[in-house]
This record gives sequence, C-alpha cells and structure tokens, in this order.
Amino acid sequence: MKKNSRIFWICQIAGWASYALTIVFFAYVLEKQLSSIFVKRIIISVLLGILLTSLLRHSIIKNQLRPPTPSKQWWKILVLLLFFSFVYSFLSDSLIEIFRLYEPRGAVKPVKNDFVFSFTEIAKNWDSTRVGKRFLFGLIFDTPIFFVWISIYILWHYIEFTNSEAINKVKLETLIKELELKTIKSQINPHFIFNALNSIRALVDEDPQRARQAITELSNILRSSIQVDKVEVTSLEKELAIVKDYLALEYIRFADRLQIVYEIDENTLHNQLPPMMLQTLVENAIKHGLGKQPGNCIIKIVSKFEDQKLALKVVNTGVLQNTDNDGFGLQSTRERLNILYRGEALFEIYQCEPTQVTAKLVIPIH
Repeated sequence: MKKNSRIFWICQIAGWASYALTIVFFAYVLEKQLSSIFVKRIIISVLLGILLTSLLRHSIIKNQLRPPTPSKQWWKILVLLLFFSFVYSFLSDSLIEIFRLYEPRGAVKPVKNDFVFSFTEIAKNWDSTRVGKRFLFGLIFDTPIFFVWISIYILWHYIEFTNSEAINKVKLETLIKELELKTIKSQINPHFIFNALNSIRALVDEDPQRARQAITELSNILRSSIQVDKVEVTSLEKELAIVKDYLALEYIRFADRLQIVYEIDENTLHNQLPPMMLQTLVENAIKHGLGKQPGNCIIKIVSKFEDQKLALKVVNTGVLQNTDNDGFGLQSTRERLNILYRGEALFEIYQCEPTQVTAKLVIPIH
C-alpha cells in the first residue's frame, strides 16, 4: 500500500508539473512574454489540481470504484468527474478574483500587493458577469483535464489488475501441477500395489501364465499413473483398458466375491476425459463395496451419451456413508473437473437403490 501511495504521488506531481510546463511553453510560443499574473495563475491551477485530484482518488477508493469497475458503477465515476471539474473551476476563478489575477479595467484600482487585500475592495471590484463568463469558459476547458487524469488513473489500475491476474494465473498453474502430483499419489495406492504383488506371488507356482499376465497388468497401471501429469485428457478407450487391468488384479484377490458388468456404448470410446479419473471411481467402488461390506459385490461400469454429454457411471453394491468426507481421491476428482471444465462438468455420488451406490460423471463433449 505504501509503495502504491508513493508511486501515485510521484506520478501526481510529475503529471501536474508537465501540465504547467506545457501551458508555459505554448504561452511563450504564442505571446512571447510571461507576466507575473500568468505565473501566479499557473501556480494556483497546479496546486488546486493536485489537491482536488488527490481528493478524487480518495473518493474513488472510498466508493470502491477502482478497476475492475462494475458496469453499473460507471455513472458514479462520471458524477465524480463532473463534480470535481465544477469545484476546480469554481475555486480557481474565485481565487483569481480574490487575488485580482486579471488585468484591471475601468475604475478598478490596482493594489500595491496582489496578495494583500480586504473584503471591501473585493466587493467593490467583483464583477459577476466577468466571473460567470470566466467560470463557464474554465469549466469547458477544465473538464477535459480531469477526464484525462481519471482516464490515466483507471488505465493504470487496469494494467495493474491485468498483471496481477497474469501472476495469479501462473500461481494457479503451479497449484494445478501440485494437485496433479497429489492425484498421482492418490492413484498409486500402496495397499493396492502390495496386495497385487502378494496375489502375483501366490500365482507364481499355481498359475505361472496368469502371474505373467498379472505382472503386465500391474505394469500398465503404473505406467499410466506416471504419465498422468503429461496429458490433460485421454480417450475413454484407453482409460477403460487401465480399469480392466485394475479390476483383473482385484479379481485375483476377491475371486468369486467380485462381479463386473460393462455397459459401454461403442460410440463413446473415442471421447476424451481426464486420465485415471474413471479408475479413481472404480477404486473407490472396490474400497467401499468390497472392503467395507460383507458378501459379494457387483461393479457395473456404464458409458453413454446424455444431453450431448459423455455420462459415466460406476455402480457398486453397498450403502453410502460419510458423504461429507469422500476422501482425497474424490475431492481431487471434483477439483480437476472444476479446473478443466470450469463448472460445465458434473460429478455426484448417491444411493440409487437400497443396496447400490452410484458415482456419476458427466463431461461436456468438445
């Protein structure tokens, strides 16, 4: 805040000084002379300008009109502009009249010192017609000055706002990368890897061929998890291949307790979705369907179109619990969807049947 205030005052003084030098330059070029009255009027104009534009800035800040300014608030800026232009012209002309910074005419007697006066002399020499004309003339020419000032002020803050938005965008991209890394960690569940390795070890003697196939499936899952931060989206076909490898490994553990049903619309396979997102939902279904429920579990994966969007459902046997604490996997799913689709995607978990839970994902088709 102090830095911004210092920059403002530097620009404020430099801007009004430049205005004064410009007036002096053109006056010298056109008239070839600079009277003491002219110099004093310039000083009054600059000092009044610095004072009133500083008050104008304070009014803008107080009324929360700094950019980005809401469209419905621009009329307030226009009112402030006209008000301060009016005050500037009024005070400027009043001081010129009080200090007699004009060429006396008729019976008006010059005083020994322009800045020593009495109210009686002011009343005698006050010419309403002269003051009124000068005020209207000054208002016409002073309003553009304040318009230029407020335009520069607003433009400055718009540039500052744009730069801050760019910085925030870089920070957001960094946060996204951190989120992706956390998502990767959540996908590579250590317990799943240990259980898969134990299952493969048990198969080495009983079914060597199935053990080799299981190693390939585990390798595919790990490779996909490592590559998740390199791409934003992948095809549903590739995602389903990873899910099938994952379920094949889980089937080794749970055998007859796990039943898998696929209802996949072939036309949806080429559509894109974030990598490992469907696998997260399936992993969550296994965790809550088999890990926390006794008996058998049916995992059904559905893919179809709904209202020209890709709809994915993972249905599992179980009862929905702790909906407020879905765990990091589901929280990261929501965050990734918000980042990638900006609120156009839908993700929800609900109890579809007394003994069935559905995780539904709806993604816009681009």
